[in-house]
Amino acid sequence: MSAAVDILLVDDNPDDRELAQIALSRVKRDVTVAFARDGVEALDYLLRRGASADGMAAERPRLVLLDLKLPKLDGIEVLVGLRADPATRTLPVVMLTSSRMEDDIRRCYEAGANGYVVKPARFERFVQAMDEIIAFWLFLNEPPDRS
Repeated sequence: MSAAVDILLVDDNPDDRELAQIALSRVKRDVTVAFARDGVEALDYLLRRGASADGMAAERPRLVLLDLKLPKLDGIEVLVGLRADPATRTLPVVMLTSSRMEDDIRRCYEAGANGYVVKPARFERFVQAMDEIIAFWLFLNEPPDRS
């Protein structure tokens, strides 16, 4: 069984995943991150199905950072799948995407997103945004009991 994972970052772009990993390493908080490259992989991981069920942490992540534009299933389809399952219905999901389109923002909230953050272009601002997201969702926010 793997160690507990605090955050699942779902992003198909390897450069964005690497950038997020570097930013998270600069955040002064002790968090563990797992990665998924597409919507199917994310749902398999979070719903504990398929090959993703082997060797995963005993508990689901405490936060999902979800890109909107993903292969196989997009971020909205992932949200719909998570909100349909009682085990993940209240799992915090923050969209972390490059889209500023009002229609995308509205559709994400309607599908059950807890937050929507546009990826900052400047790296220092991206590190700051990651720190603020983690501070709120992992340390300040009081989620319902997930047992």
